[in-house]
Amino acid sequence: MTTASKDESLNVSGVNYLKVDKILERFEYKKSNLIAILQEVQTHFNFLPENIMTYIGTKMNLSPATIFGVATFYSQFSLEPKGKYVVKICDGTACHVRGSMPVYDAVMNRLKLVDGKFTTDDGLFSVETVSCLGACGLAPVCVINEKIYPKMTPDAILTIINNFVAEEGV
Repeated sequence: MTTASKDESLNVSGVNYLKVDKILERFEYKKSNLIAILQEVQTHFNFLPENIMTYIGTKMNLSPATIFGVATFYSQFSLEPKGKYVVKICDGTACHVRGSMPVYDAVMNRLKLVDGKFTTDDGLFSVETVSCLGACGLAPVCVINEKIYPKMTPDAILTIINNFVAEEGV
């Protein structure tokens, strides 16, 4: 466990509520800012922890069901931790027809992700399919941490993944 900085003290359970309080204050606890609050919290924690969502609901006078409803309705939110590198593989019609599934399979096999598991044990990679990335002319397309990789093949994506692994020294 890391030591907390002076302005980010941890409570007994190790959760940084001070950071959440600062986010809530910046958005003035307004219900109309709930999505922006959840986005910023997710950026900080890399996902939306259940206890943090409950805490937000309490502080904003909203039911936990309301917070969970928003968090589960919008696909941008994750209730599970994501890896340092989030690999999004488009499986829209154009990408699918041009071979996105062999690209997906290559990534999943390389990272040894099986049985509904989408994040590596070391927390380095998360893999997900998306319905459309809006770059159909570049199909099949992958996005890794907001960088677009066009016209992917299984070999090309493996080279990219291997480069990330090498950079991390894993």
